[in-house]
Amino acid sequence: METPADIRFVHLGLGIQHLRKSISVFGFPIAFYGIIIGIGMILGIRIAQSDARRRGQDPDIYFDFALYAIIFSIIGARIYYVIFNWKLYKDNVIQVLNLRAGGLAIYGGVIAAVLTLFVFTKVKHLSFASMADTGCLGLVLGQSIGRWGNFINCEAFGGYTDSLFAMRIRRALVDESMISQELLDNLIVESGVEFIQVHPTFLYESMWNLGLLLFMLWYRHHKKFDGEMLLIYLLGYGLGRSWIEGLRTDQLLFFGTVVPVSQALSIILVIISASVLLYRHMKLKKHT
Repeated sequence: METPADIRFVHLGLGIQHLRKSISVFGFPIAFYGIIIGIGMILGIRIAQSDARRRGQDPDIYFDFALYAIIFSIIGARIYYVIFNWKLYKDNVIQVLNLRAGGLAIYGGVIAAVLTLFVFTKVKHLSFASMADTGCLGLVLGQSIGRWGNFINCEAFGGYTDSLFAMRIRRALVDESMISQELLDNLIVESGVEFIQVHPTFLYESMWNLGLLLFMLWYRHHKKFDGEMLLIYLLGYGLGRSWIEGLRTDQLLFFGTVVPVSQALSIILVIISASVLLYRHMKLKKHT
């Protein structure tokens, strides 16, 4: 009898028979998660540099910025995760530094990247809004690619579903803290092996970000003011993340509540960015 695949999209006929999470180079394990994140960063920098050339800017400036942004984004993503998951670290604080055990939150990285850009442009006497318009193209591409690292790690999934994109994962590959009671109630056993069947929210977000990127690549030729592309990114990403976050089983929650931090932040960003966009467009229309 054939052993069931480790991961399978049950209604699409796609899957991975034996999932590997890392490769070994000279005896040193390198996680596929890190490789995928690295690819996302490189391609993100490349698309930003390409847009810079189109706009007549120096593409090397974006490479210089990326060197700082990558470092501080990782720190920011870790701080965000640790703050809202402090119960995991309060009794063993040194584990905060153990990035190899996982624990990065993309919103922390985004916040850190924006703050880094603000400081960078102040020091270099450049336009924050103009650089943000180009930089956010690389950011959303990197996010779209990076979510596939969650697929390899068997994380960032949602509750039970039997929809078209339902994904079945071998239970032994999943961190038990991410398995909700709903998933346990719908546990599937194949050939004596336990599986959970979930919403592949990593896929939803990856595809949403790709669609957002394509829209931004089209709209950039029609933008009306510097900073507009950044606002569109915040609005578009916030819209997608607000509903996708609601599906996930590994939400970071506000202290002592059942409110998902990233969902609340997404809604706030949508409201603010939509309001600013509407105000700026009304102001421009009034002067034409």
